[in-house]
Amino acid sequence: MYLLGYDIGSSSVKASLVEVESGKCVASAFYPKSEAEIIALQPGWAEQRPESWWTFLKLATQSVLESALISGEEIQAIGISYQMHGLVCVDKRLEVLRPSIIWCDSRAVSIGEEAFEALGREYCLSHLLNSPGNFTASKLAWVKQNEPELFDRIYKVMLPGDYIAMRLSGEVCTTVSGLSEGIFWDFKENRISEALLNYYGLDVSMLGDIRPTFSIQGEVSRMASLELGLKAGTPITYRAGDQPNNALSLHVLEPGEIASTAGTSGVVYGVNGTISYDAKSRVNTFAHVNHTATHPRLGVLLCINGTGILNSWLRRAVGSDGLSYDAMNDLAAQVPIGSGGISILPFGNGAERMWENRSVGCSFHNIDFNLHDRRHLIRAAQEGIVFSFKYGIEIMESMGIPVRKIHAGQANMFLSPVFRETLAGITGATIELYDTDGATGAARGSGIGAGIYHNADEAFAGLEKLAEIEPDIQQQEAYAEAYARWKEFLPTI
Repeated sequence: MYLLGYDIGSSSVKASLVEVESGKCVASAFYPKSEAEIIALQPGWAEQRPESWWTFLKLATQSVLESALISGEEIQAIGISYQMHGLVCVDKRLEVLRPSIIWCDSRAVSIGEEAFEALGREYCLSHLLNSPGNFTASKLAWVKQNEPELFDRIYKVMLPGDYIAMRLSGEVCTTVSGLSEGIFWDFKENRISEALLNYYGLDVSMLGDIRPTFSIQGEVSRMASLELGLKAGTPITYRAGDQPNNALSLHVLEPGEIASTAGTSGVVYGVNGTISYDAKSRVNTFAHVNHTATHPRLGVLLCINGTGILNSWLRRAVGSDGLSYDAMNDLAAQVPIGSGGISILPFGNGAERMWENRSVGCSFHNIDFNLHDRRHLIRAAQEGIVFSFKYGIEIMESMGIPVRKIHAGQANMFLSPVFRETLAGITGATIELYDTDGATGAARGSGIGAGIYHNADEAFAGLEKLAEIEPDIQQQEAYAEAYARWKEFLPTI
């Protein structure tokens, strides 16, 4: 018997099959094979068509079933991971009204900032644990202000994962974790925030019914079963945003445990056992997958928007010869720590939470046309991404979350020896790399939600550690010097 996990990313949609007894992933597939389109009609905007996620999901499902040589009848449960903070609006026929305003879209920054001041900074941070910022609630307020006729047609609003669950089951529901990432959840009152909804003029009926993260959240409908080749009635038993799900994928559930990703954006995610917040709201705090009112488990999330997207931009800019990511990593390794003096601030992908929701842009410093070539630029980009992680980790440490060990999947930027050695060297943390990804984690999560696994330890018994990177003590001074030089340019942003 098998578990099916989906990961609805902004670059692609991935599906993975996990064999129940062994806990091992037996097949994975993703679509599209090139990066999915992001629509940017104006600077700072970023939209995607939810219908395209469904198309990619159908292709990925067909691929994994064919690869594993199984039928949909053998799948016991489905789990969903998804790109966070997106807004999907549907009418009473459950048809999409407009493209989804996705996570890296910064059009609602000013709306969120106005709400932060109007509701009161202390109120927002103590109740919502965040500024309303550029999150889903503020994006919906933008639609209300700028597209009033469309807004009047909205029946339900959903996060990307809620939309996929709705396409699978025909039901509209969500989770506390999801509501918290949209900044709809009041942690002090343990309910949907009436104050925020009233301020924005939003009706609570627009939100889906609340279901536990690990629970039966719907069943595959007859229509979806015909489209996907799955069995009608297959339960959907787990759903979480990509960062909480990534932490689950790495079996990071308890206070002090740290997970990291470095895909299009980069994240350091620490679990906190007490309800707290950063006074400047430079990091985000959401309900983790195992959070309850009586047993708080909060994910403190440092997000750097300009991570893998900087690496991919640089590949296009300097790789006219068809440069691969593996070749980029090899070129970066040919340059010593510090990149010959070049420093890159990797903040060119919309408003950065760490900079209090400002769009500060990416900048290159100290390039010498006579000394430097693309090897130096590639290494400086990877170091700049790591240094932005380090700067944010210092914020997390000031909140009382120690970062001594970082769990990550062996994927994306963590495939680069330069990237992971620099991260270990500058933070002093041991990095553990595991054979997992978001879709595989969602599949295992579905096993917990369906009661197939009795607990997380049983679900993740098959999680395989691939490598462990210890900090290179002999190079600590070199890393520190490069980081100090990088920080000198922060006042320019």
